[in-house]
Amino acid sequence: MRSGADYLAALKGPRRIYVDGAPVEDVAHHPAFAPIAKTIAELFDIAADPAAGMTVTDPATGSTVNRLFTPPRSREDLAAYRAAVTTWARHTHGWVGRSPDHVGAFVAAFSAHPEAFAGGDHDFAANVTSFHRRVLRENLYVSYAIIPPQVSRATSAHAWEGDLIQAGVAEERPDGIVIRGAQMLATGGAVADEIFVSCIKPLSPEDADFALGFAVPVDAEGLKLYCRRPYAPAATSSYDYPLTTRYDETDALVVFDDVFIPWERVFVYRDVAGLRRQFFDTGAHVFGNWQAQIRFMVKTQFIAGLARKVAAVNGVDKFPGVVEKLGELASLAAVVESSVLAAEYAAEADEQGLWRPNGRAVYGSMGLQAELYPRMLAILRDLVGGGVLQVPSSVSELINPETRADIDRYVHSPSAPAEERVKLFKLAWDVVGSEFAGRHHQYEMFYAGAPFVVKGYAFRNYGFDGPVGDVDAFLSSYGLEGGSAR
Repeated sequence: MRSGADYLAALKGPRRIYVDGAPVEDVAHHPAFAPIAKTIAELFDIAADPAAGMTVTDPATGSTVNRLFTPPRSREDLAAYRAAVTTWARHTHGWVGRSPDHVGAFVAAFSAHPEAFAGGDHDFAANVTSFHRRVLRENLYVSYAIIPPQVSRATSAHAWEGDLIQAGVAEERPDGIVIRGAQMLATGGAVADEIFVSCIKPLSPEDADFALGFAVPVDAEGLKLYCRRPYAPAATSSYDYPLTTRYDETDALVVFDDVFIPWERVFVYRDVAGLRRQFFDTGAHVFGNWQAQIRFMVKTQFIAGLARKVAAVNGVDKFPGVVEKLGELASLAAVVESSVLAAEYAAEADEQGLWRPNGRAVYGSMGLQAELYPRMLAILRDLVGGGVLQVPSSVSELINPETRADIDRYVHSPSAPAEERVKLFKLAWDVVGSEFAGRHHQYEMFYAGAPFVVKGYAFRNYGFDGPVGDVDAFLSSYGLEGGSAR
């Protein structure tokens, strides 16, 4: 179990990460990445602490490993996994969406189903197993880039003008393949150890060159990451932007400038059907998205708690209209939590012994995420009102003796002095109004893809046969013979 210091030391390799047109020399200390790197380091320290209950003995080696990177083999394992995800999520209050346990869940499920990678013209089962063993042994942070660039959403990559816009095979060699093109959206990729690259968008048979799955080190020769504008460097202080200064994950476009990938790092190769097998036949998609819903559960609870505190500080928490809004927030948060628990309660072991969370519950909650999260923000906006706008420009007004007296007199509440009230409303602004907040609004709406895609998962996993059968049975219980008017 490596420590947080070990993780930060591993970030010092020759990475080609670009911000504002310039390469980043030292990721761990750059103002855009240092805060989130520090947060990830804290997660690794928590996991390594035996008191956290996040370690487990690897039966294959007898070594201590991170429970979050192991496939659950019993109902007890599944419950312990949920508790471990919750531990990490509570440390970030749900605001780090691509923490190491997200893609770690995918890799763990892959390892439980190596046979899914033995189809097609190649057998990559041993590669998947070997990579999982390395993730366990080294306690790695793996990010992923599994969405094509948005060149055209009407067609797939084979129809695009230009040579290999989406990451694809430029050359096949005896010892591996050469990748050229780009893929998105590598959230956290700049501070990860490895990036899993594949494509979750459905491809046609003509897209075989892009039907890939492989792992690449972030410091690989020819690999470049172009990050969206980071928000942490512009944040004036942790008092003014408490979330931005801790949890700003950087989303990145991953560019492959003829990157060599050895065969032992390849999981899917020119196999359109293999893409679906790796995500869905292995259970990786439902398992990884259950992790995401556990994280989302913690985040919705945090927002509900923030709204409740704002109402109390404003002295309106007894008003019927406010109680109604808080009740709606409580209902929405409870729906997410209930879905998380239902997915565990109705889980079953598959043919390889992997305990899969129930898809009906996982995808049912995911199907509402794009509407549920904006509704929670709308309620919080309503409760804070103009309070988030009429706060001092920065913490400096509270430090400067010349301005402090005015702030103390005019920006307080009966139950909270100015320093506490301003601190609370600065936090609320970082949830609903800052650039960090805007990114999270968009992020949660499209966390698992466009709403029609996510609702498609819900449709396919609901199990309509039973309800439709009930309707058919009821319809067959009466007919024209009983239909005379009375």
